[in-house]
Amino acid sequence: MRIAGSVLLALAVVGMPASAETLAGRVVGVTDGDSLTLLVNGREQMKVRLAEIDAPERDQPFGQRSKQSLSELIYNRLVTVEVRDRDDYGRTVGVVWAGDRNVDAEQVRRGMAWVYRQYAKTGDLYRLEAEAKQARRGLWADADPIPPWAWRHSGHEGAAEKPAPPRPAMALTCGSKRRCGEMANCEEARYFLTICGVKSLDGDGDGRPCNTLCR
Repeated sequence: MRIAGSVLLALAVVGMPASAETLAGRVVGVTDGDSLTLLVNGREQMKVRLAEIDAPERDQPFGQRSKQSLSELIYNRLVTVEVRDRDDYGRTVGVVWAGDRNVDAEQVRRGMAWVYRQYAKTGDLYRLEAEAKQARRGLWADADPIPPWAWRHSGHEGAAEKPAPPRPAMALTCGSKRRCGEMANCEEARYFLTICGVKSLDGDGDGRPCNTLCR
């Protein structure tokens, strides 16, 4: 798939620091739109989750298409992983590069993943998501797509098959968050509504915050 020069420039802005810890290997498996298995040194398999993005669950609309998109980008290819973290499930969390292409950013640009609000630190990802939404690419073809973090906490069958990245080890503090998009789950939204009194989380006044999270 050809990508216009301006788009390549946009993706290149989401760059790889020279000092970052990196891994290199061949992709031997794709679990879904943001998870893969990397074969390192020709013998060691490692689970990798793409950083800062969240793809639709496998049983969610566009889940299979997101997985197919990631497979097209990296399956059986040599990639580099800019390591950001390692989660409680033993997975490496990082930005995946196929040559000079930022795969995390490309999934967002194609409309095959959301920017993961709770973990994203790269501002350009939000711009790529906004452009995909405006162009109605991928999951944005739906009028009101449900973010995967809301899907996982809404009791949908199969939603627990892919664990979410661990929540940051920090206590909730009133005043730190005020919008539904900043909430990790319904429990957190209820805390800020009932304990902190953030009334803006209950827009329709029914006592239930953030309807996309608390269904």
